[in-house]
Parts: sequence; C-alpha cells; structure tokens
Amino acid sequence: MAHAPKVGLALGSGASRGWSHIGVIDALVAGGIEPDIVCGTSVGAMTGAAYVAGNLDPLREWVLGLNRSDVYRFLDIKFSQTGFVDVERLDQFIHKYVVDARTQIDDLPKPFLAVATCLNTGQEVWSRGGNVAYWVRASMSMPGLFPPVFDNDRWLVDGGLVNPVPVAACRALGADIVIAVNLNADIVGKHLKDARVASAEEEAGLVRYLKQQAKEYSGALFSSSKPDVPPPGLMSVVSSAINIFQDRITRSRMAGDPPDFMISPHLSDVGLLEFGKAAEAMETGRECVERVLPDIRRRMAMLER
Repeated sequence: MAHAPKVGLALGSGASRGWSHIGVIDALVAGGIEPDIVCGTSVGAMTGAAYVAGNLDPLREWVLGLNRSDVYRFLDIKFSQTGFVDVERLDQFIHKYVVDARTQIDDLPKPFLAVATCLNTGQEVWSRGGNVAYWVRASMSMPGLFPPVFDNDRWLVDGGLVNPVPVAACRALGADIVIAVNLNADIVGKHLKDARVASAEEEAGLVRYLKQQAKEYSGALFSSSKPDVPPPGLMSVVSSAINIFQDRITRSRMAGDPPDFMISPHLSDVGLLEFGKAAEAMETGRECVERVLPDIRRRMAMLER
C-alpha cells in the first residue's frame, strides 16, 4: 500500500534573515505540504520550534512589530557575561513567542531537532531530547553575541559554526524528502562591496548604546580618533566574517549531502541585526517556495506510487 512520503524541513542559520523561514513555512502549508520533520540551526531552530509548538502566529506578529529599540533592549555589556545579549530577556522572549519553558522535545507533536556546536571539541551536537527552549538558545548562541550554554560538562554555541543547514539531521529522523532553506546563498562580501559601506561612525545607534553601557568599565573601548578612511562599522565587520564562514561551510555540507529541494532566498540586503526587514524577508521566502511547489508535488506523487 502506498503511503505519503515524510517531508523534512531543514531551516538554516542566518540571524535576521531567518524571518524568511516564516514565509517559507507559510507558503508550504498553504500549498498543501505540511512538514513532518523539522530540523533547524540557530534562527532556524528558533523558527522551527515555534512552528512545531504551534506558536508561529505569535512569533510572526511580534517580529512584524519589532523596531530597532526593541532589538537594543536585548543587548547588555557586563564583564561578568560572555556576550552582548541579556540572557534573562532572551529567555522571556523564547518562552513567550517560541516555546513554553516546560516543553520537552518528546512532548512536541512532530519530530524536531536543533543543532548546536560543542565549544570544547568543535563537534556537531544534536538535541535528541531535553528542554526545547534550552536547545533553541544553545543552537542560536552566536559566539561574542550570545553567552554559551552549559550542558553535561560541555559548552554549546551556535550550530551554524559546523552545520548551517541541517539536511543530514532530517534524513536521520526519517525524512523521505528534504526541503532545505539556505539563507547564506548570496551574502559573501555584500556589506563590503557596496558602493557606500556603513562606517563605525555611521552605525551610531548601536555603537552609542553599547558605548554608554561599557563606558564605566573601559574608557578606551571605543576610540574617538578618526582615520582618513573610516573602517567598516562594527556590525559590517561582524556580519561579513559570519557570512564568509557560513557560506563556505554550507557549500561543503551541501556538496556531501544535498537536499532534494533547495530554497535559497536572496537576502543580501538584510543585515545581521536588521530585524526591521522582517516583512521583506518573509515575502522573499514565500516567493521562493511558490516557484518550486510544482516540483515538490511531483516528487511526492512519484514516491507515493
């Protein structure tokens, strides 16, 4: 007897570009393709968890109403911490808009897996069980921005360091068809190739905020000297560095274990923390899915026969 193939959805890392995942999921479901298995890395883990837990609508509403001040409120600099992000506020956000604080992976209605990286060994770590919110935060703990998460005598950080698009995880959980969403397809060098690159002085909003908090600890943290050619701004440098390694790792992983369908929204204009472009990212994700829906339906029909 024929049976419907299991569809796995691999949601990749990409910071604020990750809101494109919401548009991808919306378009798949609207097109009659309901993912049976969801695996995610970093923001992909967060969005995937919200979908599986039934919280995608509240997350979408929050994201679309987000402004720059809301993003800055997540940031905090103290020498007692190991990242810019205020963990208490982050946890409150995850518990309210992504998944309840008590929910375990085995409680979810569909198989879900988040990918993290072991800081001690560099190994890829999969969330085979445990608290969902805990694993989401571990998967998205970008070094330097988020503090690492402690788990069983090891420190966990962003899964994008080793596996930006978790195709293999979907197959391991039993997916017959894997639809992967790669947010890093056209981003390398974008911030530094533009005719006009934002300098540190021009990134005034974020820099002023961080400088105000850090001033009591180090008067020399932000230099007031102005070189003849202003260097790229803080976020431009960070974004470009992250873009480079995620692009290279993604290419390598996809070559060894390609998905059945790759969705690659063009999101080079969306920066690392440009959450104000959520609507644009979502729409781009929806458009990409609509272009491949006929092919996905044909593949599913073939497997059913």
